[in-house]
Amino acid sequence: MRESIIELKRADLTLGRGASAVHVLKAIDLSIEAGTAVGIVGPSGSGKSTLLMVLAGLERLDSGEIVIAGTALHDLGEDAVAAFRGKTIGIVFQSFHLIPNMTALENVAVPLELAGAHDAFARARAELVSVGLGERLGHYPGQLSGGEQQRVAIARALAPSPELLIADEPTGNLDGETGKQIAELLFTKQRERGTTLLLVTHDPALAGRCARQVAMRSGTIVEGAAAAPASADTRP
Repeated sequence: MRESIIELKRADLTLGRGASAVHVLKAIDLSIEAGTAVGIVGPSGSGKSTLLMVLAGLERLDSGEIVIAGTALHDLGEDAVAAFRGKTIGIVFQSFHLIPNMTALENVAVPLELAGAHDAFARARAELVSVGLGERLGHYPGQLSGGEQQRVAIARALAPSPELLIADEPTGNLDGETGKQIAELLFTKQRERGTTLLLVTHDPALAGRCARQVAMRSGTIVEGAAAAPASADTRP
């Protein structure tokens, strides 16, 4: 059995205050092996996306423990969490989150520069070529299709060589065929690099491609909390 890259213990989070407070995560325990692809599934409002944001260090727990790649995030301040995230975690959002007045190359390179990479533009160029956008380096997001924008976002997430890749409904804003291409790209990159992939999706076929599924309901994990033996996706 491989080592765990994620350990959550009694993870608890409430968003909002007073009458608007919502208990989003309820004492969650979760262990995920390194190098696996894990689909997080469940109905809307079950806490899936919030769980991903906690694992990405973008939401802080009210109580409990979170250890990513051997680092206890619950013991770190915000600046230290941000620095850790920049080196260890790549994030792909449903709505791409590209900077509109930057080219594809700049969208990938600038975060690397901010993290102190001396070869940021060379690495960004290589990542964009690897996702099939070698001819689109100088294009702005508004000049790219939705699928191309998501490829830029994937290149940006992969450029720091993260140990953990988090994708929140990465095909949600795309048509069916483009969504299939983006899903294939994610799984291919995950296999090539041995990265751990956490994927929130409403698509049963997409979740079924993962080695393991974690099902959530009403802020709790109802299935798949314990680490399961990995059976890597072998599709061509």
